[in-house]
Amino acid sequence: MLFPKKVKHRKWQTQRKSSKRLARPETRGTTVAFGSFGIKALTSARVTSNQIESARKVLARAVSKTGKLWIRIFPDRPVTAKPAEVGMGSGKGDPKHYVFEVRPGRILFELDGVPEDVARAYLRQAGMKLPVNTSVVARH
Repeated sequence: MLFPKKVKHRKWQTQRKSSKRLARPETRGTTVAFGSFGIKALTSARVTSNQIESARKVLARAVSKTGKLWIRIFPDRPVTAKPAEVGMGSGKGDPKHYVFEVRPGRILFELDGVPEDVARAYLRQAGMKLPVNTSVVARH
């Protein structure tokens, strides 16, 4: 699982869930930069480190020893939670896991050194493991 080695702030403030802000397209990381094929997010969501790892395992099967895989996102945002059956008040909960906030247009994973049909099949499978709608894109 991915998580930061060291963080400046253990707990972050919760952002507003404004659908306008989340629907705004991404400006960074929107092109296939390293590999030949990639997965592009079409919707917004918070992707957890477990989901990234699950998709990575699917893609690792595709690349085996011949290809190369790039993970273009890293979960650095802490999500806090309180234990079960604890009353209201008495502060914020402890960090539970880390997420990455994906906005539409972001490239999540990239592959290279794999035939196109194989790459598209495995990228589609990896997209199923993620909480966002995705599409397979090729380098221009």
